[in-house]
Amino acid sequence: MDLIIFTIAMAGLIYGADFVIKESERIALHFNISSFVIGATLVAVGTSLPEMAVSMSASAKGSADIAVANVIGSTIFNISLVLGLVFLLAKKINPHRDLFAKDSAWSLFPILIFILMGIDGKLSMFDGILFLLLMGAYLMFLINSNSLEEDIDEDLKKEKFNWLKTGVLLLIGFIFVIVGANFAIDSAGNIARSFGISEWIIGLFLVAFGTSLPELTISIKSAINNNADLAIGNIIGSNVANFTMVLGLSAIINPLNIDFSSNYFDIAAAFIATLMLVFITANKLYNKSAGIALLIVLGLVIQNSLV
Repeated sequence: MDLIIFTIAMAGLIYGADFVIKESERIALHFNISSFVIGATLVAVGTSLPEMAVSMSASAKGSADIAVANVIGSTIFNISLVLGLVFLLAKKINPHRDLFAKDSAWSLFPILIFILMGIDGKLSMFDGILFLLLMGAYLMFLINSNSLEEDIDEDLKKEKFNWLKTGVLLLIGFIFVIVGANFAIDSAGNIARSFGISEWIIGLFLVAFGTSLPELTISIKSAINNNADLAIGNIIGSNVANFTMVLGLSAIINPLNIDFSSNYFDIAAAFIATLMLVFITANKLYNKSAGIALLIVLGLVIQNSLV
């Protein structure tokens, strides 16, 4: 039964992703906003809702391991799996935005601040508030740095913009994506618990993978449709949102205990994956070789967890 639910949930994810991408592009065109900014704000926050729901619920129930591991695992999956597959599957990746000059720092800030905050073994309510302020700063930066320097979809340009139609279709798309992800998480979690897997591993892999499915489906479809800016913006924005909004709100609900000594490898892997993203953007290595390198990082994380 869980396998059937998982299959249907995946279909809903893919179907919803089509709506989200198309309507997000329509909004970007209408308001003269770049695809990257739309991907890093509207799409990123929308696809981070599953992480937010899971981590906040886990925090409220006192399951700090799942709340924190979900964010760490999502960061690893978003960069190594999602971007890795984007680089492998896309025919051509040529972002119009200078990602290194404008956005690489925002890839590093959240995880560096997380490590500094967690040295004492806990994320407090005050830490959570600081994370939310950081998200506000990121949104202000994106709005001020917006510039539309990309190819325009002529078919979309000819269509008359309709707020009601776009809003309804975008909402339907997000509902399909988020509900699909939640069902995928539940079905996978049921299977995992039957094998007696720990909360950290469930959060790091099963829950994090499940909550990363929206980013995975939307980014890959965007890349295949030659919209690399939206795909990469979605990943960077989602990672910022995961550390700032997801961990911030979770810490405000209930202080989160962090065991660096037991989970240092996974936290280090998330940091290294982020450094690799910065290196890729600095050297514009948007190719299959970079995709393979990122997938190797994921393989090492999986191997370490299975040992």
